[in-house]
Amino acid sequence: MFKQLKEDIALIKERDPAARSTFEILLTYSGLHAIHSYRRANWFYRHKMFTIARIISQFARFRTGIEIHPGATIGKGLFIDHGMGVVIGETTIIGDNCLIYQGVTLGGTGKDKGKRHPTLGNNVLVGAGAKVLGPFKVGDNVKIAANAVVLNEIPSDCTAVGVPARVVRRKGERVNKCKVTQDLDQIHIPDPVAQELCKMHVEIEHLEKQLAELKRKSKGE
Repeated sequence: MFKQLKEDIALIKERDPAARSTFEILLTYSGLHAIHSYRRANWFYRHKMFTIARIISQFARFRTGIEIHPGATIGKGLFIDHGMGVVIGETTIIGDNCLIYQGVTLGGTGKDKGKRHPTLGNNVLVGAGAKVLGPFKVGDNVKIAANAVVLNEIPSDCTAVGVPARVVRRKGERVNKCKVTQDLDQIHIPDPVAQELCKMHVEIEHLEKQLAELKRKSKGE
């Protein structure tokens, strides 16, 4: 337990430049508290003590603003930054070394039994306010932009933006002609509206060239 806590604190220090000391992290980081409460709740859940597991998870929700169902499967190195409003559903699977920002929902789209929440691969970043809804897989090294709504599978090594989310970069290469930033962070995030305007501008230029060509031909006749 203490070894795991030490690793979690080291991870926060590595990823969050605002983390000044171990004491501060232990007292004030809601993501750390939520993950440790989840681990306790998950132990009871795996041993079929579902009510105790839910009580622990609900208490953690009230205390941290983060709701992690005790039935979720979470790998090593998860960092929930800020955390308020994060919801992780029962059949969610999260790989190793993932980063989740505030307001994220890893949820389902209906009342079906069985697997109904997403599976995140390793090294996945989910931006603030993003929603990943349904029982599909998000591959390794995927970056999901803030406020994106993901409703379908995303291959590994991709960047997805927009509502509904679409892939704009795959393995470091742009998927469309519009400029997209190479690295996704919470400041330099590809703007889907700007990208659509860029595409419209390209199409307008093409139409103007066609119109000019038609005018030239009509004058020649």
